[in-house]
Amino acid sequence: MKPRLGVYKFTSCDGCQLALLNQGEGLLALLERVELTHFPEAGPNAPEAAVDIALIEGSLSTPEEAERIRAIRARSGQLVALGACATAGGIQALRNATEAGSAWRAALYPQPEFIATAERSLPVSALVHVDLELFGCPIDAAQLLAALNALLAGGRYRPSGDSVCGECKRAGHGCVLVGRAEPCLGPVTRAGCGALCPGQGRGCYGCFGPSAQANLASLKTVFANLGLPPDAIERRFAFITAEAFRAAGEKHG
Repeated sequence: MKPRLGVYKFTSCDGCQLALLNQGEGLLALLERVELTHFPEAGPNAPEAAVDIALIEGSLSTPEEAERIRAIRARSGQLVALGACATAGGIQALRNATEAGSAWRAALYPQPEFIATAERSLPVSALVHVDLELFGCPIDAAQLLAALNALLAGGRYRPSGDSVCGECKRAGHGCVLVGRAEPCLGPVTRAGCGALCPGQGRGCYGCFGPSAQANLASLKTVFANLGLPPDAIERRFAFITAEAFRAAGEKHG
């Protein structure tokens, strides 16, 4: 009997699921080893079935989602959180910085009383135990397939805690921060994207969240020396993984 795999969507744009679907032959090879039990984006739809591995995309942003993730956790062997939304709350977690019950609902919806939204957008690990987190917006699907192969073999998978700078150097890209004096979050961002943005001559946006030893205070000083005002510096970190960078700042400075 093949291990059963489920893919579950919460508050998100579906980008991490699409990244998995776009793996082509890699995905077909995976499907020879697992029974795809639940993945509505691809066809199978059995949300109540027990699975050996559950892949979770999206943040927990409604009371219904909080209840649903607990139920999935209870009937899953290993639970893997996919991408910036599931690991850090995603861009929707920007509202966590607003006051509870703020006027943003009224500004967006004519009848906000019908919007059942939680006060905060949370990562999956805030409510249930997570066995593995894979970062990025979207995830690197090749990294996901490698992680699944490790789990199916009974092993463990540990994403790199190094920064994007290492990937940038290994790829031979010029440093946009030092060479072009452009703000870049590469020195404090977790590796995994292959330095996509610096490879195009742009500063890193921090999609993979903070690296293991991210020194945000030092990089903010560098940005200030480039002439960025304090509010512009803070906005650099208030993006897809804002909550993760906030936590890293409290931990490492």
